[in-house]
Amino acid sequence: MEEISSLKEEKDSVTLILTGDLTKNFSITAESILKSLKGKKQFILKNDNISNWDQTSIITLYNCLKYFLGYVDIKLQNLPEGMECLLSLALQIHPKKENSPTQKQDFLEHFGSWGIFITQRIKFGLDFLKQVLATWGHQITGTAVYRKKDFWLALEDCGPRAIMIVSLISFMVGLILAFVGAIQLKTFGAQIYVASLVTIGMMRIMGAVMTGIIMAGRTGASYAATIGTMQVNEELDALQTMGIPKPDFLVLPRMNAILLSMPILVLISDFMGIIGGCFVCVFLWDIPLSEYIRYSTMAFSIENFLVGIFHGLVFGFVITLCGCYFGINCGRNADSVGKATTNSVVYAIVWMIIMTGIITLICEGLGI
Repeated sequence: MEEISSLKEEKDSVTLILTGDLTKNFSITAESILKSLKGKKQFILKNDNISNWDQTSIITLYNCLKYFLGYVDIKLQNLPEGMECLLSLALQIHPKKENSPTQKQDFLEHFGSWGIFITQRIKFGLDFLKQVLATWGHQITGTAVYRKKDFWLALEDCGPRAIMIVSLISFMVGLILAFVGAIQLKTFGAQIYVASLVTIGMMRIMGAVMTGIIMAGRTGASYAATIGTMQVNEELDALQTMGIPKPDFLVLPRMNAILLSMPILVLISDFMGIIGGCFVCVFLWDIPLSEYIRYSTMAFSIENFLVGIFHGLVFGFVITLCGCYFGINCGRNADSVGKATTNSVVYAIVWMIIMTGIITLICEGLGI
């Protein structure tokens, strides 16, 4: 058999000389390389008139190198262009070092590392937000790459299938709000104003907030888990290989679906909350149904209604953004999918509360 490789040991390095047809079996094994590398800091792959190579030879080389990848400096010398590109790409991913000693950092180093990490997270988030906003431009110009089937499936999931849970929770929230309010207003003999309290509270903010929290735990987590599983199965890599933009294909249909369904779900939440308040007033506090309806109608305001709908649209955008971001940036194992799902829900709820405060301040400044 023709010799196609040989090891050459030097003072601080080991050189693997490749020659001939690499599609044949290698005569060098990982064990022999590891034995030669004891005490050495550098490993060199050198081309000596390679006549033929294929993907199998790349895999064989990587299987020999992976055991000391990240511990020894690996250099490629004069390899064929395609072979060098594939090996460089394979050697970029370092395996996790087990039992590596952890270096203790002082306060300033720790604070600086934390600042760099936060800055990188903000940069990644802003880049993703920019890509998502660009997808709407692609949709307007007709250049967006996504399947209409994905939009209808997402709309079914975050629309009709969410009505029951949103209705139930909103009914209970309206019931509790009316019950607590009536206890306080009873002191002044003003239980009838519970109808106004529930109507204004549900329409302006509570209906949108409860719908947002429910959808963050139900739909946002689903987005993160689905896309995260695609990352684990290397489906996202396949999309990138085929030149399909991930924001267009994955985010745009889900974003459109939830923005279309959130105003309707907020409207249903408002109505069910008012019904819950009616249940308490009529059956527990003996307030006539006609009086409850009259005071609820008097408390109705188109401004409060539109503010609640706007909250729902903003919450829908936040939920989709968090779910898709953590799904796309998920790791490549099952534990990472769980972390991505948890982070999507936590961050969505936190950002919804932040956006609620910002919108409230803006409305206060505008006198709405």
